[in-house]
Amino acid sequence: MREGSLEAPTRHPLDWQNDAFYDEELLDQELRRVFDICHGCRRCFNLCDSFPRLFDLVDAAPTEELDSVKSEDFKTVVDACTLCDMCFMTKCPYVPPHEFNLDFPHLMLRYRAVEQKNGEMGFVSGQLAKTDRNGKLAKPVAGIANWASKRENTLTRGIMEKTLHIHKDAELPKYHSKTLQDLAEANSYPLNDQAPAFGRKAVIYATCFGNYNNPDIGEATRKVLAKNGVETKVVYPGCCGMPQLEQGNIDTVAQTAKKVSAELCEWISQGYDVIALVSSCALMLKFEWPLILPDDQNLKTLSTSTYDVSEYIVDISKNEGLCEGLNPLNGAVSMHLACHARAQNMGAKGAEMLRLIPDTRLTIVERCSGHGGSWGIMKENFETALKVGKTAAKNALQSGAPNIASECPLAAEHLLQGIEKQDSEAVKTKTAAHPIQFMARAYGLD
Repeated sequence: MREGSLEAPTRHPLDWQNDAFYDEELLDQELRRVFDICHGCRRCFNLCDSFPRLFDLVDAAPTEELDSVKSEDFKTVVDACTLCDMCFMTKCPYVPPHEFNLDFPHLMLRYRAVEQKNGEMGFVSGQLAKTDRNGKLAKPVAGIANWASKRENTLTRGIMEKTLHIHKDAELPKYHSKTLQDLAEANSYPLNDQAPAFGRKAVIYATCFGNYNNPDIGEATRKVLAKNGVETKVVYPGCCGMPQLEQGNIDTVAQTAKKVSAELCEWISQGYDVIALVSSCALMLKFEWPLILPDDQNLKTLSTSTYDVSEYIVDISKNEGLCEGLNPLNGAVSMHLACHARAQNMGAKGAEMLRLIPDTRLTIVERCSGHGGSWGIMKENFETALKVGKTAAKNALQSGAPNIASECPLAAEHLLQGIEKQDSEAVKTKTAAHPIQFMARAYGLD
């Protein structure tokens, strides 16, 4: 492979079960090899804060080359990586099969895996990554939890900033007393047996965010699919493990992958497709899990049977055709292309889906929102997260659209915060939602 070629990039499985993976001397050698190539290229300077930090380290070094940068200073570069995969997917000319064999995000993951093995990962970040536990604890006291986490509650947010190091101004996800699973058990929606796609069956993987923090995404999905004749079941064997992956806890992710895939594959064997409600979770099921356990047959089956929710609606439209009844939305939509949706290499399915709504103006925001999961809410990262997402927020603001859509719900909320920083009055006229919620609205199902 040569620079600028049209060959598809290849991603190698993670060699995390090999002792050499955790050898700190070998890791340092690989960091220096990759960082030296990145320093000579600098094509990724505007993607995230990792690369400016790296280049600043080199430029400030005595020789202005990597050889005079201290290895302990590499941590600041690693800490700024959100594993968005955009450098690998969209920018880097040296990804495999190029002989340089660069995979920057997985190298950052390897560094964190070494930290994890050495017990060096932060306590607070580790607790935040336990999304299932946190969701179950918050469910019976959702009202109190949401009150305490409100940005306007300066007392509790001040305490959280001092004890948990969560920035007092960062918007936090809400919790619900009724999860998506609860709502699915309580509410059924009649199937439209006249719809072109009648006969399809799909199991909705709720995801931790869709189950505990925003069940409206799943309810909108159920309603839209029922309108289009698709039978659905909601299942949630557990979190996909993305929060643990961000902490370098690969072994826990591997165990999660085995557990969740075993249940989902039972549904696949009964003729169901699998739909993931959040793009990060779809990315895990499609790509990250098979790279962690490349010989696991369940993971191979699940990878080829999983759809992002927007991808699934577009698939119906292209094959059977959507049910009639879509009406124009009240106002234009600014559609943010989330990094983990783009990393699935499926095209801009969220935008493609929203273009099916008649007479509705759609503008595209392609830059990163800067949020990066739990990374962007931390005290030491929040202002940087807003800086990284400033261009995306500016583009969404300049579009004039009152509706902000993103397949990453956290990114959508973060964009609203970025817009608020630029125009505190204009943000009052804007709302953020997952694109499937706008589809439900266009069908009159909200």
